[in-house]
Amino acid sequence: SEAGGPRATAPGQQLRALFYVLPPGESSFRTVEEVPDYVEKSIPFFIAFIGLEFAVSWVQKRKLSGRINDGISCLSLGILSRLPDVLFRSVDLISYIYVWNNYRLFELPWDSPWTWYLTLLGVDFAYYCFHRISHEVNILWAAHQVHHSSEDYNLFTALRQSVLQKYTSWIFNLPMALFIPPSVFAVHLQFNLLYQFWIHTEVITNLGPLEWILNTPSHHRVHHGRNPYCIDKNYGGTFIIWDRIFGTFEAEDAKVVYGLTHPVNSFDPIMLQLRPLAHIWNTFWATPGFCNKLSVIFKGPGWGPGKPRLGLPEEIPVITGKEVPFNPSVPAYLNSYAVVHFAVIMDLYTELLGTVTMLSQGTILLRIGFIILSLTSFGLLMENRQDTKPGILEIIRCLVFVGVYKLGYLRSQFSSLCYAYEV
Repeated sequence: SEAGGPRATAPGQQLRALFYVLPPGESSFRTVEEVPDYVEKSIPFFIAFIGLEFAVSWVQKRKLSGRINDGISCLSLGILSRLPDVLFRSVDLISYIYVWNNYRLFELPWDSPWTWYLTLLGVDFAYYCFHRISHEVNILWAAHQVHHSSEDYNLFTALRQSVLQKYTSWIFNLPMALFIPPSVFAVHLQFNLLYQFWIHTEVITNLGPLEWILNTPSHHRVHHGRNPYCIDKNYGGTFIIWDRIFGTFEAEDAKVVYGLTHPVNSFDPIMLQLRPLAHIWNTFWATPGFCNKLSVIFKGPGWGPGKPRLGLPEEIPVITGKEVPFNPSVPAYLNSYAVVHFAVIMDLYTELLGTVTMLSQGTILLRIGFIILSLTSFGLLMENRQDTKPGILEIIRCLVFVGVYKLGYLRSQFSSLCYAYEV
């Protein structure tokens, strides 16, 4: 790479970063500018592991590990969550660097293994604290619930992220900015996120002694469950030790049923992101008393007047074992259409990431707007609604695509696709 720019990473290093086994000697950098974008470079590995999960699931259970509608929904939410980073530097890093530059108490050496391992623990403990509060404070849960809204549990689910969550999580990392260099923090912020990708699977059952220390697929399945025994358990990111210490650990027992206690039944990414905020807004105005109104925002999502802070456990819906995921019947041609056009959007999105520094602000905003329009249209198509709104929206989307492509505002990174678009 160019001097001062992000360091290049070999495929083997990128793979090890995904499992948090890239040692300090290979992942320590003097400046933030040198830190590779490990998350973006992991996209090919995400795709490869999703394919591997499908294959292993077919061998184990004679069924695929995911559904087209839910898979497109998860990927759409993942893309949506990353779009602000195209326009702005990560709020986690901006706030962290500001505190470091202005208020740090002392400076640990950036190239010391002790600093590296201390940051590993610090970032994961900060994640535990934030993650737990995100389940126990309604306004924060409104952002985080997006990740829990899938009724499947697979590697697609790992990519199902909130666009709003990052604007509150940064606060929990700031104590580290008093003494840990930003370059070290930037590495572990990514590693902590990447580690949590592979634990979203059912094809790995138990990891033996590692279950005592690490967050594993088994522990995280519990976290994603809506069974009463699963609610508000296993918040750790990389380690499960925090849950064992603070009493929030629960081992996997009865078959886990995934999703929210009150399923959303939608694949519309905008609705999935914003509906909980609308619910809080309506509940806030419908609840009498100023203190009660504040409680609607800052107590648990299950709270109501006269109830404990986190609500009543007996009000959690009972799991019967007969729960059926939201899965509207969609014609095969419509599934094929959605997959092909979603692949086009994936192409446009990755091309945007690769060329963003060379584009004008107007072009970037236009591309982001078109991507959001497309993801919304695909979500509505997957619901197979009986009204005409999805069809009309898709026609508008296609007309917009033709217009902006002909005007040169959209480009593919593959010459064959460029030729197809021109035709």
